[in-house]
Amino acid sequence: MFTSLIGATLAACFARAVLAIPTITVDGAKFFAGGEQFFIKGSVAYQGTPGDPLIDAYQCGLDATSMAAIGANSIRVYHIDPYSAHDGCMKAFSDAGIYVWLDLDTFNTTIEQTDPAWTEESFLAFTEVMDVFQVYDNLAGFWIGNEVINTDTGSLAAPYVKAATADMKSYMAEKKYRAIPIGYSAADIASLRPMLQNYLACGSEPNQIIDFYGLNSYEWCGAATYDSSGYSNLQAMSEGYNIPIFFSETGCNVGGERTFDDQAAIFGPDMVGTWSGSIVYEWVEETNDYGLVSYPNGGIYDGPPTPIQPDYDNLSGQWKTLSPTGVALTAYTPSNSPPPCPTPTLGWQVSGDVPLPTLDPSFVAAAASAIKPTATPRATTSSANPGGSTGTVPSFSLLSSTSCTTTADSISATALSLGLQHYYLPYRSGSKKLSSTSSTDFDLGTVAASSPLFPLPFSLVTPPNPILAHPFPSSRIHEPLRTH
Repeated sequence: MFTSLIGATLAACFARAVLAIPTITVDGAKFFAGGEQFFIKGSVAYQGTPGDPLIDAYQCGLDATSMAAIGANSIRVYHIDPYSAHDGCMKAFSDAGIYVWLDLDTFNTTIEQTDPAWTEESFLAFTEVMDVFQVYDNLAGFWIGNEVINTDTGSLAAPYVKAATADMKSYMAEKKYRAIPIGYSAADIASLRPMLQNYLACGSEPNQIIDFYGLNSYEWCGAATYDSSGYSNLQAMSEGYNIPIFFSETGCNVGGERTFDDQAAIFGPDMVGTWSGSIVYEWVEETNDYGLVSYPNGGIYDGPPTPIQPDYDNLSGQWKTLSPTGVALTAYTPSNSPPPCPTPTLGWQVSGDVPLPTLDPSFVAAAASAIKPTATPRATTSSANPGGSTGTVPSFSLLSSTSCTTTADSISATALSLGLQHYYLPYRSGSKKLSSTSSTDFDLGTVAASSPLFPLPFSLVTPPNPILAHPFPSSRIHEPLRTH
């Protein structure tokens, strides 16, 4: 751990921005890059193991080349280690014209729907990820959460997602970082649509509204059509949405080859005016058979990727025929207003634009200053009435967010001030991107991970889920799919 802290200190001092690619911005309901509308062709959820996939620059270069060959311009990464160096991988993807959509949470800091909370500890951990990755121009956006609400009874966690968004936007502004979009990736739950997407985009305070909304949907399966898949319903519910919306995971697998016919609908005339693209699940082949490539000797991110056919060529063939033109930034005037905040209906339980459980603004400001505060235990806040802040008074540690004086004393002070507080704990129950076997030697029961980031055994629990509509990756947990 101490070695990791030394590496983090040095990485913070010597990080350099990747400047070879235009940054992604949001204007109204669209993404833009270099003055032109940007459509996401994401070759993938790029994770495969609990380990950080953005460390090995050589491997990233191999994968980036293979992704670019099929027309990908984006990857999605669920978890990284902010104490490791990422310049090599980020440059490899930038050189290939590929953007990264990155989760801010770590394995033990995500908001949980069963006991929702937005704490000072989680906030500080989120800032560490933001501090490291904001320098990269091909960092397209941050996810404030992935499927935090993963059953039809979890909507009371939504105000905590909004609170986290507000505090992270405030921190970003205090730090004078570029305005990096912050979004949310949702499980596709029938009884919560479109209430969840509308709630996260509603209200009069721009700081509390997410910048984009991603949907993890596996509804288009086999020989489906625009209507039979339910995509027509998704389009109807998203018409006039005030922020960009896209598929943050897609690519149903019911056995046999995947044809990715849904891509023609997403980028076609029925949806392209509303939806900004898709990210296909997933890059590496695991036991769930959702991969586009495999690696020598059954490894994961270990050597030259070998395309899995015909799926790899099928996706490439779809994207090569789909080139939406979009609109230039100079010719675009946003016209969609925020939706009304929903009232309780079906499974949705949050009543309107409720007060948010944001942190004390002085704590957020302190975190953006030269001396970061040490988190204090949170006050208990009812999920049924999440209004109000923690009201705690920050105390201060020796962890500097700006100084690059890396003496032995300063490194020791940093290590002592962090302790185990911001070091990764075991992979949390409810995380998704796992296969039943991998190079880290774990399964969906008790896990003994070999990575130094996961030093303890831990368990993953798969609850019964009555609202699953279609088969989905066997490695995915708590990802209910939309019924239609």
